[in-house]
Amino acid sequence: MEFGIALPTDAESWKVAARAEELGFRTAWFYDTQMLSADCFVAMGAAAVKTSRIRLGTGVLIPSNRIAAVTANAFATLNKLAPGRVDIGIGTGFTGRRAMGLGAMKLKEFEEYTRVMLGLLAGEIVETEIEGQRRKIRLLNPELGLIDIRTPMRLHLAAAGPRARALTARLGAGWINFFSDVPAAVAMIGEMREAWTAAGQAKPLEATAFVLGCVLAEGEPYDSPRALAQAGPRAAVLLHRAADEALSGLPNISPLPESVRREVEGYVKLARSFEPKDAPWLENHRGHLMFLKESEKPFISAEMIRISSFTATEAELKRRIGDLRDAGYTEFTVQLVPGQEAAIEDWGRIMKAFR
Repeated sequence: MEFGIALPTDAESWKVAARAEELGFRTAWFYDTQMLSADCFVAMGAAAVKTSRIRLGTGVLIPSNRIAAVTANAFATLNKLAPGRVDIGIGTGFTGRRAMGLGAMKLKEFEEYTRVMLGLLAGEIVETEIEGQRRKIRLLNPELGLIDIRTPMRLHLAAAGPRARALTARLGAGWINFFSDVPAAVAMIGEMREAWTAAGQAKPLEATAFVLGCVLAEGEPYDSPRALAQAGPRAAVLLHRAADEALSGLPNISPLPESVRREVEGYVKLARSFEPKDAPWLENHRGHLMFLKESEKPFISAEMIRISSFTATEAELKRRIGDLRDAGYTEFTVQLVPGQEAAIEDWGRIMKAFR
């Protein structure tokens, strides 16, 4: 099993990517969340010239936030800086759209966007709709060498539902799965493998597990200051999803565990006071997957961290990751929280056990 890191993008994320390369991580994934963090392509460009081996991927890019031609050009430009090291990770959107009060984009539009982007990267003439009109477009000057569409790039889709998994299989793409519970992750890869087989794919499935957590010392509680800093932002996603559902009517695909119902309901009550009243997502998603707001700290319990994140002792984490490997996941990726980048050393130790 390979290991990767995921980063809420900083203009200087290349520093963490360079350390990840030194430690032996295969991939650095950069978040595409314009309202919360830095531009992923600017940061990936810097990482491309500061590293030589580590793969660079968008984890994940949200198509609705930029037109397909711009995205194709950005990947082709990055591919010139890091040929053979580029991973195109895309998804219908959670964080990057919820931060603007939007739900996931429609799968039909997602599939069309992917078709146009891949066609352009293949050097084809592609017909698409631009400003309400059908137009034929193509990357016109690839022979000048300003960009690179010759060197292959790998496509990955973040696919949670059955239709999205079927699309992943039809495209023969890598599969990205965000989760916290190992048994659920094992069941999901089983469903993904069924879709893979139904699509007639003969090549092996590449499956990347995305998690967030903290490597605990023996006897360290789940709600220690360090665990709160590194894993608390993942636990807060339970709060943010519940508030989105209650205040904006957006679907919540995470069933509310009874063991943390009191904390979640308490936060939703608080969220009803968020200003401005017609845009509660501005406060609800501030700090999402990056830090805990002071207002939400009282609702983050040890139990919430335990059930929502990969937070455990080194021995327990090795067991969980081993279960994922045995189930068929090919890469284990952990997100690093801003200000807690030193945690990469903890995860690097765990990685060595799988080499």
